[in-house]
Amino acid sequence: MNSNRNNTTPPKQKRHLKTKPVLMVIGILLLANLLWFIAWLIPNGSSAANEEVAAVDGEEITRAEWMASMEQQHGRSALLELVNEKVMAAAADDYGIEVSDKEIDLELAMMRTAQDGTEELLYANDTERQREKVKAQLILEKVLTKDVLVDDQAIKDFYEDNRAIYDVKDSYRTSMIVLNSKAEAEEAIKELESGSSFEALARERSIDNATGNLGGDIGFVSPGQASIDPQIAKTVETIEPGSWSAPLALEDGRTAVIMVKEKIEGRTFSYDEVKEHISRELALEQLPQSVSPEAFWQEFNAEWFYGEGE
Repeated sequence: MNSNRNNTTPPKQKRHLKTKPVLMVIGILLLANLLWFIAWLIPNGSSAANEEVAAVDGEEITRAEWMASMEQQHGRSALLELVNEKVMAAAADDYGIEVSDKEIDLELAMMRTAQDGTEELLYANDTERQREKVKAQLILEKVLTKDVLVDDQAIKDFYEDNRAIYDVKDSYRTSMIVLNSKAEAEEAIKELESGSSFEALARERSIDNATGNLGGDIGFVSPGQASIDPQIAKTVETIEPGSWSAPLALEDGRTAVIMVKEKIEGRTFSYDEVKEHISRELALEQLPQSVSPEAFWQEFNAEWFYGEGE
């Protein structure tokens, strides 16, 4: 069970988050970091801003255009993410809310089991950032449900009806290179054995564009998983983390080479371990509307680098 909350106006509850000073400081720090990054990319001053980094039919693309595009595409979302995390940290302080490592571990295990569209978070390479995002979401949910009562029997009934959710199987972070034939796969394996990067080879050679653009990453796979090609689902548990497979004949006639990046041991969570998780999820279902961290911005006069608070 995982809650993805959309932006709405928060329910009428007492809130006293003092976020404006925090957000202004974050905005200043992000601006400083951006200026530092620009200075790092342009060591020789403004003349380097006009340096050509690419060209199409003789029409150049300058370093300045490149940097402006990166900031436009990624700067806003990166800052939004950081601001929301700081807002939730302030909420935790105000309401005396704590989030333990065990709670974060449980949420990540639930995500791996559900495979429910949280790929960007679940497959993030930066584990610490991944955990910070989950922590912020848990704080938000705890703030919203702190005054919602859930009957103990309802929690027990849900656990009994959904025990399979909390029986988390071993999972393997997997990447693949999809090719047209076994011969092409064998050639790719020779390059891997010679030291080529699996991610680089996937981007260069994989005929599966969706995963190839991600360096071959297909996320976490469990043995026997119905949503993945049977040959891959059968093979992942036989590969040591950091190693790759022999050519695998896929159902659609193509051939794949898969690599296991890491293995996460499965476990069964007891009722006591998931009681609070279930209670919070059932409480969220009782709320009249969904709320995201951005819903707090206007109420508490949040300000940031991009102007008015959300």
